[in-house]
Amino acid sequence: MNTLESICVEASPNAPLRHQPASPRRILVVDDDSDTRQLSVDLLVDSGYDVEAAKDGAAGWKALQAKNYDLVITDNKMPLMTGIEMIEKLRDAYMPLPVIMATQFPPVDEFHRKPWLIPDATLERPFTNDELLGLVKRILGTDDGRDDVKESPVAKYL
Repeated sequence: MNTLESICVEASPNAPLRHQPASPRRILVVDDDSDTRQLSVDLLVDSGYDVEAAKDGAAGWKALQAKNYDLVITDNKMPLMTGIEMIEKLRDAYMPLPVIMATQFPPVDEFHRKPWLIPDATLERPFTNDELLGLVKRILGTDDGRDDVKESPVAKYL
């Protein structure tokens, strides 16, 4: 698999794998599309995560400064601050927080110029609920205990 494929398909081998704690993991979803943001929040809450949302990169950065999270899931192209700019602020502030970039257009050129900004995983839209949950579980090292829950025959895409 070439570098671009590993960036856009798989969680990075550098993604931290963590043990499941007793309390729900906290996730921040940052997306300027209200429908996509709400679908992601609902899916993650239904899977047992403690989830908050922000409507753009600037609101996401403000939330990150105010509270502790275990994971950030962000779009890239957003008003006020892009996802890549938010990742840059995280790195500059030495906040060791894993990031999933869920976007239709990953900023691959930016990743090549500034490899320290590559998120722990990049998920290209459209993606299924199972793809998102699989990456979240892989990065957080958690199991929601819902092995009996299967995706409907009609795939749900975000």
